[in-house]
Amino acid sequence: MEYQVIRAGASRSFPGEHPLIAGGKDSGDVVIIVGADAGAAFRNFGATDRKTAVLVELGAECLGVHTGEARGEEGSNVLGFARFRLGDAAPSNLVELVRQPRTAQAALAATRQVFEEAGFKVAVCGDFAGRIIDRLVRPYYNAALRRLDEGLASAQDLDTTLKLGLGYPEGPIELLERTGLAHHHDVTQALYEACGDPAYAPARRARVARQRRES
Repeated sequence: MEYQVIRAGASRSFPGEHPLIAGGKDSGDVVIIVGADAGAAFRNFGATDRKTAVLVELGAECLGVHTGEARGEEGSNVLGFARFRLGDAAPSNLVELVRQPRTAQAALAATRQVFEEAGFKVAVCGDFAGRIIDRLVRPYYNAALRRLDEGLASAQDLDTTLKLGLGYPEGPIELLERTGLAHHHDVTQALYEACGDPAYAPARRARVARQRRES
């Protein structure tokens, strides 16, 4: 299936060259808008009804921020997407695909085809801030940081216990230090503002890292 790629600023999903981006044509039945300004580019794109699917790269926000919402009946051929990425680490091979209650099945099927033919694994979720992974793992990372502050155990012992006890390849403290505590702050702050759940409120160490990045 031919698809078009529209670049709209720096992309977290595709920070460098990738076969999916390189394979884009001048036009196509599917349009993929990538970059930090993808939402603005989408709003200036006037041909959505003539396409099978239009994809908008998301940050932590909901797709409805860009498409509008209508009493739980929203949905069209427009979908959101994000390739999961922790902080400064390389993006994963997982694409979280965001649909709305009345998203067209043809649009969903075409989108799956484009991503899967490019070698990605696709997970479909509803239109919620943070989507699947961040909603599940960020409270866990916050809890680990708070237990470290409380002196429950050293960072090394916390990481070792979770790796040996749960079979994780990497402990939460070392993972956050490797990928960026400041980025963890940004994601959790956005989720906290969106959901109001204290479990998402950035842990102290993440706030400190964010302040250090600003200074």
